[in-house]
Amino acid sequence: MRVGIIANPRYPDLGAILAGVTASVEARGWSLFGDSDVAELLGRSLPPLDPHALDLLLTLGGDGTLLRGAHRLDAAPVPILGLNFGRVGFLTAMHRDRAIEALDLWESRQFTISSRAMLEARLGNGPPIRALNDVVLHKSGVARVVRVQLSVDEDSIGPISSDGIVIASPTGSTAYSLSAGGPVVVPTFDAMIVTPICAHSLSVRPLVVHPTATVSITPLDPHPHGLILSCDGQVSREVSEGDRLTVRVSAHRVNLVRFAGMGFMPRLREKLHWGDLSGRD
Repeated sequence: MRVGIIANPRYPDLGAILAGVTASVEARGWSLFGDSDVAELLGRSLPPLDPHALDLLLTLGGDGTLLRGAHRLDAAPVPILGLNFGRVGFLTAMHRDRAIEALDLWESRQFTISSRAMLEARLGNGPPIRALNDVVLHKSGVARVVRVQLSVDEDSIGPISSDGIVIASPTGSTAYSLSAGGPVVVPTFDAMIVTPICAHSLSVRPLVVHPTATVSITPLDPHPHGLILSCDGQVSREVSEGDRLTVRVSAHRVNLVRFAGMGFMPRLREKLHWGDLSGRD
């Protein structure tokens, strides 16, 4: 079996756990692949990570590292097993202290695959950019109002003034969109969530649209200086004059490894303290 590893080197305890994980992988007779940062941490060379020649991708870090791994796979249907080093780890499968247990469960096939919808964004005539969590249109630098025309399947919703707009997948509904007041959507439900960021009108609310829809956003400022498109916090593009952003559900999906007892509802309780009233008198 061919296993790729992506890691976030900013975690101080990464080195020891990475060494244990790689030793366990190779003791099972599996082939190991990794980028230069992983090879540097291990102090030896590794075959480069080829997303189309892997059976499993391990990500060692937080949700951001898992998102980086999803982008690194370039839509290849390789399962991602995330080991959490961060604070929340909503997308990851197992805490770093249980890394070897996670490999044991994978080897004994005691896991499920959660297939997640991706978004596909296109800015003007540019190439499509995929996102697992969200596509965000926002200002860089100085905080200024973003004025855009929003449409769904060419039906105009109207002009919106806000600090930006998040278009999230169900997987991303618990990320930036939730912080901006969007709804929690079960990740296996195909849809798109359109959430204005700090809208300048109380009548503007988040909108859930059908997965076959196309969401279009056109800046109303003829010179949209400093307007940025960001996808999963991994890829960014500057919006130019006349650019129109279109977002739809991608034909590609991301496969996340899940273990028993780690369904979506338990995650809401554990990670987001859903329904926790223990601090009240």
